[in-house]
Amino acid sequence: MYTQLGLYIDGKWNHGNGGGGEDVLNPATQKPLAHLPHATASDLDAALAAAEKGFKMWKAKSAYDRGRIIKKAADLLRERADQVAAVMTQEQGKTLVEAKGEAVTSADIVEWFAEEGRRAYGRIIPSRNPTVRQMVVTEPVGVVAAFTPWNFPVLTPARKIAASLAAGCSIIIKASEETPGGCVELVKCFEDAGVPPGVINLVFGVPSKVSEHLIASPIVRKISFTGSVPVGKHLAELAARGMKRATMELGGHSPVVVFGDADPEKTADTISAFKYRNAGQVCISPTRFYVQEGIYDRFLKRFTDNAKAIKLGDGMEKDTTMGPLANPRRLDAMDSFVADAKSRGGKVVTGGNRSGNQGYFFEPTVITDVPDDSKIMTEEPFGPVAPIVTFKTFDEVVQRANSLEFGLAAYTFTSSPKTATAIGDALQSGMVGVNSVAISTPETPFGGIKDSGYGHEGGIEGLEVYMNKKFIAQA
Repeated sequence: MYTQLGLYIDGKWNHGNGGGGEDVLNPATQKPLAHLPHATASDLDAALAAAEKGFKMWKAKSAYDRGRIIKKAADLLRERADQVAAVMTQEQGKTLVEAKGEAVTSADIVEWFAEEGRRAYGRIIPSRNPTVRQMVVTEPVGVVAAFTPWNFPVLTPARKIAASLAAGCSIIIKASEETPGGCVELVKCFEDAGVPPGVINLVFGVPSKVSEHLIASPIVRKISFTGSVPVGKHLAELAARGMKRATMELGGHSPVVVFGDADPEKTADTISAFKYRNAGQVCISPTRFYVQEGIYDRFLKRFTDNAKAIKLGDGMEKDTTMGPLANPRRLDAMDSFVADAKSRGGKVVTGGNRSGNQGYFFEPTVITDVPDDSKIMTEEPFGPVAPIVTFKTFDEVVQRANSLEFGLAAYTFTSSPKTATAIGDALQSGMVGVNSVAISTPETPFGGIKDSGYGHEGGIEGLEVYMNKKFIAQA
């Protein structure tokens, strides 16, 4: 059963003031799930006014009281995980197992920030003058405008909402219009947990109009965006006009470096499962595979066998291990990547085609023999296409792995501690997994460098970006 959609402004659900809307489609069936209302300019102004009022109220609460309410929202999200997962699978396409995992992980994130908000400590600085007391105190930055994508409809909003509220901020969140139900269910958890009216506001609409309206308002003091590099750069420019703080979690093109001393089969099992998670529609998905020559054939065979074993289908079916892509744009993109690879001498080892006559399905795909300047090696695929190529030396692969302007995530596998340390230091990325893909947890910082953005979500760093530090010298 899908959820009832709407805007959430000043503690009330509504359908807006006639701003139109759009149908939300199931990517497995291409059938409508519900109609989503869009916010008008007056709806956005109402959300801004509510958030301004909500901030004053929420800021005045103690960190202890805020944490108690936020933790209750985490408990509710866990209780409703099956229901939330079903909504996500219907609107986004991921399997029920993955969707429930996202719901539970989101609850962990919310709970972690509920606890960490009580530990947003300042400090005392010893003074040169014994009659002066020097203090650094932390304060919430103010009203937050947050924008989230369609690939993780609950987890990404949960990070932004939980961190904002834990810091003492209020928030207006614009979730994806293609996958709105997950965020609606999340906001209901916070509402039922007792978050006061105005502290959380949820809107939908034409993305450019909503973002420009909200960011231009003097009420908004902080921007948090997860999405593509071009849109992120545009929003950063808008934020700069008002000297507003921003967190930008943008695209990536994650290299995977597999050295010859790694176990090829074990490594292929680990990294292939991670690659095809959510049909490859993950910003930290491994997307460029560099395997040292000595173990290349064994790695490729195991990786390809794993790809062939994936059961493609509707995420609501229990035996499905990979669902459809979230929208038809991704299908067109996969066709383009495969066609370019073929035109440049690439070999499709498995997959490479759309699947079925209904839904946005694309086969798990492995491509070899592609040059480093091909499209699949230079542009983020955001789909189930894996290019696997060889390398010879450490210095060579470092240069190739660092050659792009992306810098979100990177992965490497080796049995040598010396090599592990050297490659971990050499890879230009905000997050590096060495013999591991566990680079995103509630308590660790999540963020990139270069064109992949700046600022962090998760960890103490993810709380600090929603807070100002004030120095007080008291005589």
